[in-house]
Amino acid sequence: MSFDQLASELQVRKAASLYRGRKVLQSPQQPEVVVDGKAYLAFCSNDYLGLANHPAIVSAFKQAADEYGVGGGASSLVSGHSFHHHALEEELAAFTGRPRALLFSNGYMANLGTVNALLGKQDAVFQDRLNHASLLDAGLLSGARFQRYLHNDVDSLTQRLSKTQARRSLVVTDGVFSMDGDIADLPAICDVANHHKAWVMVDDAHGIGCLGKTGAGCAEHFGLSEQQLPILMGTLGKAFGTSGAFVAGSDVLIETLIQHARTYIYTTSMPPAVAAATRVSLKLVQTEQWRREQLTSLIQRFRRGCEQLGLSLMDSPTPIQPIMIGNADKAMAMSAALRDKGLFITAIRPPTVPHGSARLRVTLSASHTEVQVDRLLDALDQVK
Repeated sequence: MSFDQLASELQVRKAASLYRGRKVLQSPQQPEVVVDGKAYLAFCSNDYLGLANHPAIVSAFKQAADEYGVGGGASSLVSGHSFHHHALEEELAAFTGRPRALLFSNGYMANLGTVNALLGKQDAVFQDRLNHASLLDAGLLSGARFQRYLHNDVDSLTQRLSKTQARRSLVVTDGVFSMDGDIADLPAICDVANHHKAWVMVDDAHGIGCLGKTGAGCAEHFGLSEQQLPILMGTLGKAFGTSGAFVAGSDVLIETLIQHARTYIYTTSMPPAVAAATRVSLKLVQTEQWRREQLTSLIQRFRRGCEQLGLSLMDSPTPIQPIMIGNADKAMAMSAALRDKGLFITAIRPPTVPHGSARLRVTLSASHTEVQVDRLLDALDQVK
């Protein structure tokens, strides 16, 4: 069988400036990186608190690798649930103010496993139109009636919830939307869901670590209890600087996931050293408030600068600061022009974002400096 048809489809994608390519990172995640042999100042990492290369976290990883080896060796329900996995789950539960937490290998698997463990064909799932692909896939695979409400629109959600006759209803939303950077109106979403006896699940991948007094994310930011927000998912590969994900909630929820979440049951556990490193990262997230303060200061500085330059930013108070370009060709050209000036920023194009909304997705880190942000603004002024 020939792959000619696939080759033709790839050419169409290239012609539309929608072709994706990989570049090779040859340095740690940090503001100044080496990519494909060239030095850049990077503004496209999700290492929001600057912890991915923190010496204490690296040291904890090395020590645990010496003690436990590298691989998890088995699924968590066989022999892969180590001391560090168990301790991290308990610490994440306390951190989020939930009774229990359960580790997954990554956020995609956490979302697929959770939604499919809770829902079936008799149920309904209601999702924000701009939810992450993993949430959309999870809802479609569950077999539940799949409905999408207008972005961050509680009235649109209310209309759909009021008409359902499903056995169970699950409202699913990003906490911080990964391509726009705005925050879900969680208090209103939780209120309307509770009124209609629906569960709420939040994917807080981009909020955990960044929002809230101690970095516990959207739930802490809005002061939402486990009863108001019963299903909380967070990832560890962004603000925490390590890898993996977790779901936090009630004892019944976590036991249900252990029994029914196929992406938990049928996969090897994360390396114990990653769990050990994350335990150190969690302490830094909680105690080093200055990282969030630095991040907030840089976000404000960047937004003021873009306003002065006449650049179109989206309404985002988070480290995700997309510059709306519109045309995919233009976004790609601006990204290339910035690389020529030594800045590494990715152009985001359809189908990741809707057609006509291509953008430069600028992400800031607590490890950036004001001088580096000003250098970015100067470069944007030259290429805009």
